[in-house]
Amino acid sequence: MCVCLKEQCAQFSEVVGSVSARLGRVNQRSEEGDIDPISPMQLPDSQWKRQAATPGSREHDPSSQQVTKRHRKLLKTSPVRRPHTNSSHPPSSSSSSRLVAVVLLLVLLFILSDIQESRRRIIREVCGKYRSNISRTITPHHVSRIYVEDHHKLLYCEVPKAGCSNWKRILMVLAGVANSTREINHVAVHYDNHLKRLDSFDHQGISKRLETYTKVLFIREPMERLVSAFRDKFESPNSYYHPVFGKPIISKYRVNASQTALKTGSGVTFREFIHYLLDVHRPVGMDIHWEAANQLCSPCHLHYDFIGKVETLEEDANFLLRKIGAPENLTYPSFKDGNPKAARTSTQITQHYFSLLNASERQRAFDFYYMDYLMFNYSKPYKDLY
Repeated sequence: MCVCLKEQCAQFSEVVGSVSARLGRVNQRSEEGDIDPISPMQLPDSQWKRQAATPGSREHDPSSQQVTKRHRKLLKTSPVRRPHTNSSHPPSSSSSSRLVAVVLLLVLLFILSDIQESRRRIIREVCGKYRSNISRTITPHHVSRIYVEDHHKLLYCEVPKAGCSNWKRILMVLAGVANSTREINHVAVHYDNHLKRLDSFDHQGISKRLETYTKVLFIREPMERLVSAFRDKFESPNSYYHPVFGKPIISKYRVNASQTALKTGSGVTFREFIHYLLDVHRPVGMDIHWEAANQLCSPCHLHYDFIGKVETLEEDANFLLRKIGAPENLTYPSFKDGNPKAARTSTQITQHYFSLLNASERQRAFDFYYMDYLMFNYSKPYKDLY
């Protein structure tokens, strides 16, 4: 047994303990073979079996409690190599450090791989239960939000307000359009990114890439994503969303609206926005920033290989980058795109906005995103929801 430093042994014990705790909660896999091979990127699967989760009683995704900030740093390091040891001498503290780092990284990779397998399984189960009668034909609409990076064989489905701006920066670096994510400003990332979309290819090009590329989807807690979109588009100056969406929203849902508000579309309240969202006769159409993620990315048709979450964004993103062979110095950027001075939309901020609604409005908003909650295994955000 290696002689390790106290802190390293503590790290090792912490990770192994977290694995044991996690595996103790993991449900057994269905005996009928509900786990299909994932292609093209086969992540290492755990050999523990789990029971299929049920939509009404699944545990919340455990990843946020199992991967600590200390462990995340391991994903930013270069690929580990086996330390060379001389059997005639006891291992030094430096070789012990390297060995502990190797073990820590392997355990961390196992945790993240196991989480991915669980996320894919839940999507398959929900699709099988609620979308079994849909056509399996893939149309250009199903792939219209997907960006293509051919060199690393990556397909990324864009879900706005779920880290998509920084993901497009990463795609630009991977494609050789830029050298660093830091040098890509807001305008370039959204209007001059030189990235290809999957629907720009012919049928053969689409099919080939869907079969052989790694398909990636990043999502976010639906209510938090909704509040983030509202704050970004309606609480900050915006020359598009205020006149195009704000004016008809105020006109239809505000009693005794002022002429200034009707003219500019500025000052939409969160309740007015929710009334617009839930109205089957909306005065203006939907928008990708608050469209449900399952509608944007069609997970029941496309069978994503990797499902990341904003709640575990750093470890998920950097794990994926290492798996696809991205440059070792490329990691997911932490800076905020757009309105950098505004606080990031958090659970507490989201709760504040939804406290402005009554119970019926909260329930209907939850119903609107119900399939996202099921597919991506998010817990109900309020106790009074059913």
